[in-house]
Amino acid sequence: MKFLLAPDKFKGSLTARSVCDAMTEGIRLADPQAEIIALPMADGGEGTAEVLTLAAGGDWLAVSALDPLGRPIQASYGISAEGQTAFIEMSQASGLRLLQRDEYDPLKASTYGTGQLILDAKNRGVNRLILGIGGSATNDGGTGLAAALGWQFLDETGKPVEPCGGNLSRISRMVPPGQAFAMQVDVACDVTNPLYGPNGAAAIYGPQKGASPEMVEQLDQGLRHLASLIREQFGVDLANVPGAGAAGGLGAGALFFLNARLKEGVNVVMEQTRFTDHLDGVDLVLTGEGKLDNQTLQGKLIHGIAQQARTQAIPTIALCGTLEAGPEAIQALGLTAAFSVLNRPQSLDEALNNAYDAVRQTTFNVIRLLLN
Repeated sequence: MKFLLAPDKFKGSLTARSVCDAMTEGIRLADPQAEIIALPMADGGEGTAEVLTLAAGGDWLAVSALDPLGRPIQASYGISAEGQTAFIEMSQASGLRLLQRDEYDPLKASTYGTGQLILDAKNRGVNRLILGIGGSATNDGGTGLAAALGWQFLDETGKPVEPCGGNLSRISRMVPPGQAFAMQVDVACDVTNPLYGPNGAAAIYGPQKGASPEMVEQLDQGLRHLASLIREQFGVDLANVPGAGAAGGLGAGALFFLNARLKEGVNVVMEQTRFTDHLDGVDLVLTGEGKLDNQTLQGKLIHGIAQQARTQAIPTIALCGTLEAGPEAIQALGLTAAFSVLNRPQSLDEALNNAYDAVRQTTFNVIRLLLN
């Protein structure tokens, strides 16, 4: 039999690549002659850049950058084997994961470090960028990123304004760099929020970044002001573009400062890994993620994989840690079946520590069942 392994990570325990390794061992135990294609996947969120770099046979680089609060750190991104495409996650330099909870402050946080990563890639001759914008600590509308790429933000007296969420309303004029940004940019964006308003960046996502109700109002007004400036100075209206409010307004910032396209994360990943090309001659697709629930229906990875496989009448089985999706949801996903890898009562720490062996054993049992 020929198997295509296309799992996401098991968050907190296994990378997508480790899941593939465990599945491969389980298959080999059940069928030593099996043909196996391992294709680690991601849904556009954390870990996507690494998965895409691996699929492109590229290199993972560490460079100096600033964190959301302007402190020096080492941040990483990938470049494809031919050196033409960069894979960057803004969470590497501008993510909430870089801060302690008592440091959360979207008024001060900036995307400048993400701009530094993009500039580094540009200086290496890259001409295409795939940018993941999940997990942000920021609400600066992408102005920090733009500043790293040469944009200037001036107040009413002509003095520079430090780009951050709390300073957006102080900007009176925006000065572009002398040379236009020429890189082709696709942004993995899975939210549809507008830039501002009741469903905008500040109102919906500001509180989880540490914003009080008063701060949310200030941040929202700042994004309104930024949108007004862009409209008045450059004739571009981004306020209500779906996804403009992603990552504290970086969705809008990417559209304007980078001339980017916003695309659904899972579609970006499936395109870059050439998922459909790998389906040729496959007898079974084996996928999985840490938790399979009704949210998996909302455009995420397993849904996309199962739907593509179903167009070629290839069965798809999913393995997971926690299985909360009911029979109706599993069928709606297009899955043939789904199995939890947990085989006994255990604590969360035990489940995380034993995840590799659990995936290996469950894969063996599934394949043995299919072969007999």
